[in-house]
Amino acid sequence: MVVGRTVNAAWQLRAFRWQNGVMQDLGTLGGSESAAYGVSADGSVVVGRTVNAAWQLRAFRWTAAGGMQDLGMLGGIENEARDVSADGSVVVGVSSGRAFRWTQVTGMQDLGTLSGYGSKALGVSADGSVVVGAARNAAGQLRAFRWTPDGGMEDLNQTYASLQMDGSALWWATAISPDERYIVGYGYNASTGCNEAFLLDTGFPLRGDVDRNACVDDTDLLQVLFAFGERGYRNEDLNWDGIVDDADLLEVLFNFGSGC
Repeated sequence: MVVGRTVNAAWQLRAFRWQNGVMQDLGTLGGSESAAYGVSADGSVVVGRTVNAAWQLRAFRWTAAGGMQDLGMLGGIENEARDVSADGSVVVGVSSGRAFRWTQVTGMQDLGTLSGYGSKALGVSADGSVVVGAARNAAGQLRAFRWTPDGGMEDLNQTYASLQMDGSALWWATAISPDERYIVGYGYNASTGCNEAFLLDTGFPLRGDVDRNACVDDTDLLQVLFAFGERGYRNEDLNWDGIVDDADLLEVLFNFGSGC
């Protein structure tokens, strides 16, 4: 499944979903333009931006059953959704210059800033709990961030300062791995004097650490065993292939005792 944007026969930009050689026009919210930026793991939910009948940019969530849904806004008129969780229930993006996280229950939640002006959410973990993006700090510098429900928004340059050379900077975090451990993006590398892509290994969670307590132990093993055979993207699905099976059990066993 692939999503993106294309130009139709009327020379209008349209969000599309492509599967098995067939391109589907996802429509708009009454305007003449749309673009898709993210898709759920099974391809059933698509997110992006569109223009409504009042020529306002709106973040949308699309499903085959419900069509295109306007996710609302934090104020102002510009909004776009950039990514969606594996099951399609959590959407992240930017609304009126602020990063947001949306669910059907909470609506659009403002994730704040790094004490500066503006932020943008660009990626979300498979379970929807961790968001990454870019924000301005109090000095007006662009900085990659990670947001969690408990910790709020943190500057990755401060959290992982020990991993960087003086003068280097992580500017944009564009995506996060399903298990939340790896973050990718781009910034400035002082050793080469170039703007470069980065891959950050945060070291958390440990491989095989289902309950995220920094110790791979009996509890993790039992969680995988009790969920064995279940489908759906969840922490017990350690390789994030959509089913809890032998591969996930082996990952716990191979890493048993790590961090304990």
